[in-house]
Amino acid sequence: MFGGTCGHFRMDSWILAGIVQLGTKQFCRRFLNRTNDPCGRQFDQMTQAARSGCANNAEGASRHATSRETEMKLTDVARGSLAELAGDYIQWLLGKDLVPWAKDSPDARAVYEVRLDPPEYGPDIVHDACAHILIQRHKFAAWLDSPDDTVVANALLILIARIINMLNHQLERQMQAFQEEGGFREKLSVIRREVMAGSEDVPMCPECGAPMRRRKAKAGRNTGQEFWGCSKFPACSGTREIEREG
Repeated sequence: MFGGTCGHFRMDSWILAGIVQLGTKQFCRRFLNRTNDPCGRQFDQMTQAARSGCANNAEGASRHATSRETEMKLTDVARGSLAELAGDYIQWLLGKDLVPWAKDSPDARAVYEVRLDPPEYGPDIVHDACAHILIQRHKFAAWLDSPDDTVVANALLILIARIINMLNHQLERQMQAFQEEGGFREKLSVIRREVMAGSEDVPMCPECGAPMRRRKAKAGRNTGQEFWGCSKFPACSGTREIEREG
């Protein structure tokens, strides 16, 4: 969970997923017992789904150095795990002959309207991020610490829905980035094909010395024209013009 660049520590989806993970553990400890969960399977399934939603979201956000495809798969796993967890809370309410709060009900609106504070981290990012999660969790304490299990289940359902909506937007951005530039592995494959083709010399980047690849301008007065761009883009923005006959 602490691998990669730790950029996920600043993501609202990861922060909310951490709150859901804490809330789910507390829910299971408080309301599951030998009568309604004699073998402990419900406890294990719910806490594992909450953990997967948080951990896979973090992993997906830390995979920029490997593959965009892997990044999208991990984000989708996080989304699926949280959807499974939401199903458990829905079944809990149905088992009590209740339905989840309507989105426009006063109770639901109160939870939806709680906003997260922007993170402000110092050099000790792990410590600061964990402290930030606890502070943000306190915003939902009126519901998550309620003695009424149905209130807790409804609040967690709303938080899960908010996270899934965020993950949907993350997947859209990841797909767009993949379509436009690919990931590290995809870029290496393009470079290999260009080098092996031998139809033209592949120049080296004037900025960092890495092999370059053909790109096409997407904006400005040169829109549609090809040029050489550094294979390490966006880390390096070195470019060369493509020499044209005549």
